[in-house]
Amino acid sequence: MLARSEMQTQEQRAWDIASTVCDPEIPVLTIEDLGILRGVRVTEATDLHDGGPASTAVEVTITPTYSGCPALDAIGDDLRKAFEKAGYASVDINLVLAPAWTTDWMTESGKAKLQEYGIAPPTGSSKAGGHSGPVRLSLAVKCPQCSSLNTKELTRFGSTSCKALFVCQDCKEPFDYFKVL
Repeated sequence: MLARSEMQTQEQRAWDIASTVCDPEIPVLTIEDLGILRGVRVTEATDLHDGGPASTAVEVTITPTYSGCPALDAIGDDLRKAFEKAGYASVDINLVLAPAWTTDWMTESGKAKLQEYGIAPPTGSSKAGGHSGPVRLSLAVKCPQCSSLNTKELTRFGSTSCKALFVCQDCKEPFDYFKVL
């Protein structure tokens, strides 16, 4: 049985491993940057086949940006590979849909990486679960290429469901905008 401090150290190591997994749709972001990595728990698993010694297992909890996100299988596979490479005997991926993911969970570092990659990051707060007040107004989206606010939405759905397609009226470049959800 592991001591509490040793378990905390192992859980931090496991979190660090999980946080290296990149989003397959936006490879400059990790699942930690996106805020979909919600938890990591390390446990001891006994070998049920021969009664052998305990081995280290990990349980990773993720919340997808959308319940039907097509990247979930790839993220799960990448998590399993990362942990297997690090020597973990067992990896369980828990998919949690409630509370629903929100762009409020994205890290500031992740938003900066989006901007550098050419995708306008979400701006403002989603106020997840608190939509009983005034109606939110859409504000201008800053072009990630030239920083102009003279932009126009072309379509509400861009290259993935969580992004909208915009065009800059000044530099004429199209760009994705990661919607506030």
